[in-house]
Formats: sequence, C-alpha cells, structure tokens
Amino acid sequence: TYQEWKALCASAPVLLDGAFGTQLQERGLLSGEISEMWNLSQPQKVRSVAKAYIQAGSQIILTNTFGASRIMLVQHGLGDHTKEINRIGVELSRRAAGSGARVFGSIGPTSKLLMMGEVTEDELFAAFDEQAHTLQECGVDGLVIETMTDLDEAILAVKAATATKLPVVACMVYDSGPNRDHTMMGISPGQAAAALSEAGAWAVGANCGHGPEEFIHICEMYRQATDLPLWMKPNAGLPELADDRHLVYRVTPEEFAQNAGRLCDAGATFIGGCCGTTPAFIEALAERIGNRS
Repeated sequence: TYQEWKALCASAPVLLDGAFGTQLQERGLLSGEISEMWNLSQPQKVRSVAKAYIQAGSQIILTNTFGASRIMLVQHGLGDHTKEINRIGVELSRRAAGSGARVFGSIGPTSKLLMMGEVTEDELFAAFDEQAHTLQECGVDGLVIETMTDLDEAILAVKAATATKLPVVACMVYDSGPNRDHTMMGISPGQAAAALSEAGAWAVGANCGHGPEEFIHICEMYRQATDLPLWMKPNAGLPELADDRHLVYRVTPEEFAQNAGRLCDAGATFIGGCCGTTPAFIEALAERIGNRS
C-alpha cells in the first residue's frame, strides 16, 4: 500500500472530488436533515453525486460518511445504524468509482468538545476507531479526517485511523486569527503539520473555511513546515445568505480553477473542493491541471 501511495503522490497534482453535502441539498436534502441518513433512504441520489465527480475527472472520491461516527449518529437517534451507514456509504462510492478511481473514507468531527468536558479522550478514540475500522473492512483505499477545528480531536482520530494501516489524510479548518490562517483554537498550519505527522498521518492539509485564493497562503505555510503530501479542498468562496433561507457561493468554477496552478506551485499534492463546489468545478480543475504538464 505504501508503494502505491508513493506512486500516487508522485503523479501530483491528484484531482479530488468536490462537496457532497451541498450537492445532496440540490437533490432535496432538507436543512436540518443529516446527509448520512440518505445512505439508507436515498442511496441512488448519494451514488449520483459520487458518479458525477467520477465523470468530471476525480481520481479520488470520498464516502458520504462525514458525520457517521457513533457519537454523531447517536445525537440523531441513529446510533444503532452506525456500521450500516458507513458500509453503504463505501458501497455507493465504490460502485460509482468502478475501477477507475480510488475511494477514501470520510471521517468528520464529533461536534463534542474535549475542552468543555462534553466527551472524554477514550470516548472519542473509541468512536473514531470503530468508524475507521468499519470503513476499512468495507474496502476503502484510504481515510480522510477532515474539517477538524480541535487539534487534540484530530490527533485521536489519526491515531485510531492509522491502526488500519491504510493511508491517512488529516485536514484542519483555518478561519481564525488576524490573517484567518489559524484554527478556531489558535493552531497554525505549521503546528498542525508537526502534531499530525507525529500522530502518524500520511498527508496533511486543509478543507473548508475559505475560498481558493486564501488557501495558497495556508498551503505555503504547510509546505514550509513539512515534506508530507498536502491535501487542499477550498470552498467556492464564503457562503452568503441569498433570501433568508438559501446559502449561495459566489466563486465560479473558472475563478476556482484559476487558483489551482498557484496551489500546485505552493506545494499542493491533492486538489479538490469543499462546500459549494460542484462537478463543474472539478471539470474546470481537471482542464487547468491537465494543461500544466
């Protein structure tokens, strides 16, 4: 697996997928509904999102399991379905990918704060351990710990995930501090890179929090701090409230892709999109990245 991983990274830039949640909202997911529930109730719509990214050129797609840790699902009365939701999430992305792309399992934060005593380290580790091993058993090619704001929680997730022996990517959200290049808890990309690599991450990076232009600086800060591969998934800009109900993202696929070259120059190994990005963004990225050779 490590040799395959090295070969994959050597082929950089590697094209990732875009947003899952906002794509499911376009297909009818209601505000307040959790997208992971759709693995059970609307599997064909979940698969259609994954398929659209494959057709757009994604070399790696994620699973619809971002909020599928037991701690998260219990809050929605779905704790008993934890393994099933993760299993179907893998199956749907795997069927969409066929043999043409890799599938990485998505693991998001639990929404419980360690520092507030809402959860213990042991409880967090157990939840991440269960989810990571379920995703592994169901056949993912790697694991992505993403949208983390608390470095301590991210470290626990990485330690649980690395026990699977799969490639593990760890991503933080940078949207705070004077330059908006620190996490909510005040951690810089350099500090995160050191801690996450020590925990065993195979790649580090950032997702959410910003549009593509701001990610260049974050990517440069990471590259100065580590030789690990870098995983970058910016938003389509920051969301704005359009009509009291709907969030809109103003960055166009073309504007998004214009910054891809600069992200590559800043050291990004993997490039995709987060909230507000669509298959059209990935197509634009594919065109821009493909022209760089």
